[in-house]
Amino acid sequence: MVTKKLFDTLDDQDVTLYTLSNEQMEVELLPFGAAVRAIRVPDRNGDMVDVCLGYDNVSSYRNLGACLGGTLGRCANRIGGAAFRIDGVEYRVPANEGPNCLHGGLVGFHKKMWKPAVVGDDSVAFTLTSCDGEEGFPGNLNVRVTYRLEGTTLFLDYEALTDKDTIVNLTNHTYFNLGGHDSGPVTEHQVLVRAESYTPCAEGNIPTGEIRGVEGTPLDLRQPTMLGDVLKDPFLAPTHGFDHNLVLSQGREPAAELYCPATGIALEVQSTQEGMQFYTAGWLTERVGKGGKIYGPACGVCFESQHFPNAINCPGFPSPILRAGSTFRATTSWKFSVK
Repeated sequence: MVTKKLFDTLDDQDVTLYTLSNEQMEVELLPFGAAVRAIRVPDRNGDMVDVCLGYDNVSSYRNLGACLGGTLGRCANRIGGAAFRIDGVEYRVPANEGPNCLHGGLVGFHKKMWKPAVVGDDSVAFTLTSCDGEEGFPGNLNVRVTYRLEGTTLFLDYEALTDKDTIVNLTNHTYFNLGGHDSGPVTEHQVLVRAESYTPCAEGNIPTGEIRGVEGTPLDLRQPTMLGDVLKDPFLAPTHGFDHNLVLSQGREPAAELYCPATGIALEVQSTQEGMQFYTAGWLTERVGKGGKIYGPACGVCFESQHFPNAINCPGFPSPILRAGSTFRATTSWKFSVK
């Protein structure tokens, strides 16, 4: 079932909140940033728990940053040197994180008002047109993100079509806290990611083009790992915890799992993408979230399934180039259960 109601106004424009729901769970969605605002699932006692971070007004989504629940693009993650080439032609994009470009530039897709549409009994789609030259990227790009709720699984289906060769990297930046969005740090969560390697980075968290095995590092999450046991490892100090792109082991599903022993809530993440930026919110500054609750460092976990960061500048990585007339498609799913 899909319901909608007025959530807020922004620049004298009404912003509608869309809710996908069934007998098992419900998901709140906003057209600003095509964002996931809330996910309510039952804990082991049958009580509904909101397991993602969010805000109570649209101005916070626009002004506070951190991309809570938002859809990232045109190129999620980082582009080293804020520049890239396609077939020998150089394009310059905004350097909004030191010398590098992060999450699409100054006004990425997570800070845009998308056009919403109810497309079925259990689906809501958001569409956006990014014009040629916007934020320095070539080509008119038409993007569509569809959220589908099936049982206890939320599917995120991405599509993009361009009229000029460009780069596309789309993902979602939901912060999960399976103890509840208001329960504080996720140190007591257990995580598993089926990835045998990662992409090492130079200064600015920019991948160098190398792919290296996770064995012997805190990035080896192939067995259930309590986050509190590893977050203070010196290896993770430069990134304030996990903020690393892991190379997913193709054909092994789910790609990632998260579990909160306190509530019994578990999450399985699957994706058609080759990479996943695993982020434990070490850079999240204190802010007021839903219901006046204070969010801060390590209060959530992000599983950003995507192309590898800086892939356009690393010839050995899978290419993020979308050719004119071709369609980009990707799917990510989040399946919830109770243990």
